[in-house]
Amino acid sequence: MDAYCTSVLGENFIETIAGEDFAGYGDLSEMQLTCVSHLKLDGSISEATGGLQENLDTFFLLYAASLVFFMQSGFAMLCAGSVRSKNVKNILLKNLLDAAGGALGFWAIGYGVAYGDKDGEIRFGGTTTSFLDGMSSGTDYIFWFFQWSFAAAAATIVAGSVAERCKFEGYLIYSFVLTSFVYPVIVHCGWSGSGYLSAFVADPVYGTGVIDFAGSGIVHMCGGVTALIAIWILGPRKGRFYDEEGNPLPEPVSFPPNNVALQVLGTFILWTGWYGFNPGSALMIYAPGTHNVVGLCAITTTLSAAAGGFSALGFEFCTNLLLTGEMEYDVTMAMNGILGGLVGITAGCAVVTPGSAIIIGLIAGVVYVSASKLLILLKLDDAVDAIPVHCFCGMWGVIAVGLFAEPDRVSNAYGYDASGIFYGGSAKLLLCQILLILFVIAWTFLIMAPLFYILNKVGLFRVDAVEEEIGLDFSHHKGAAYNITTPDAAEIENYNNSRHKKASS
Repeated sequence: MDAYCTSVLGENFIETIAGEDFAGYGDLSEMQLTCVSHLKLDGSISEATGGLQENLDTFFLLYAASLVFFMQSGFAMLCAGSVRSKNVKNILLKNLLDAAGGALGFWAIGYGVAYGDKDGEIRFGGTTTSFLDGMSSGTDYIFWFFQWSFAAAAATIVAGSVAERCKFEGYLIYSFVLTSFVYPVIVHCGWSGSGYLSAFVADPVYGTGVIDFAGSGIVHMCGGVTALIAIWILGPRKGRFYDEEGNPLPEPVSFPPNNVALQVLGTFILWTGWYGFNPGSALMIYAPGTHNVVGLCAITTTLSAAAGGFSALGFEFCTNLLLTGEMEYDVTMAMNGILGGLVGITAGCAVVTPGSAIIIGLIAGVVYVSASKLLILLKLDDAVDAIPVHCFCGMWGVIAVGLFAEPDRVSNAYGYDASGIFYGGSAKLLLCQILLILFVIAWTFLIMAPLFYILNKVGLFRVDAVEEEIGLDFSHHKGAAYNITTPDAAEIENYNNSRHKKASS
């Protein structure tokens, strides 16, 4: 955390604020204020107050990271409800190990790649901190904990998309590579104090650097693009688009979810967890004015999610009415529209107005439904529709900042002047946002496409046809997830005979 704050403020600024010529806090952004408070640069901050500040900031990050980690429960319930009952154990175990494997990978390698740039010179990936070497303070530990919860979320996105046909061994390999190397490099480039796209370097790209406050691109697009590559190489589930002879079906076959109640429960859990994801990305709460950023994040997150749900539900309703004449309200569209709205606002939650958040959510709902239909048209089988939500709505969220960023809110959160095109800004910020999108796509494809291709070639990626047909719970996990037993025929016959005798007497 100390290294992060130093990078945010800059060495020259630190010398000024620590010296006698420092005039006050009037021109500092909320993020700079939190870092000033954290580093206790101003002599007026007493040791007692400094201790209180560290305690409050640590508790704030613990609270936020715990909410983000709770999102793993949401992913698990959403995935468990979305797949067929014969694959529930398999997807739940993968969700469990995303968190566990992500913790070990991020501890051993990932955090060092993301934030291990102690000298401030490495601009593509840090290398100086492995196995948390040199870390001993509570503030550094809690920062690692918060960042790990994000890494685990990125990995879990992929598990749902490849559900019902991905081998367990292949899953373990790609999940470790994603959390320990691919995702951390994106974090370093977009969020660290020496990343080449970061807003926190001395001379950011186009004078602004990327604004992705909580990770529409850095987290969600990373997981979504990885999932897209995975299902492209893995292929669709048996019977989804082709018959047993490999001939295209006239219409794609839909595999109904086994438990809609779990899907909705998972959606609500994820929505709740997002209040750690977005407001928690302020990283600190003690410094004066930080509550303005945190509070704005909470309301923009809420409004975009709500708008996304209504937008996706309404857009699907109108489309279905025009094509079939039937009036149907699809709960799947509503819940995934909510998630699309959440992903869409994640980049700009601290820099847009509440009204703009509603517009972003409305568009995110349409983006989700359109992307979902596009995948079906291309015969790409996403078992839980994670790619339309996280990849496409994440992409929209990054672009939306370049359109809707409001100058006063950018100044509060980042400490410099920048604004979206709709607020009179130039195209420079939008170009930065597009650079992030292109980088996430290119970097993820560069590493993950060869990895998935090799796993597929050596037989470590897809289960065989018989195992897929019987279900991964039976072939890999000792039986079904649901122990539902019914009376056998003899017991039913005895019961009916008993009832007949009683009625006769």
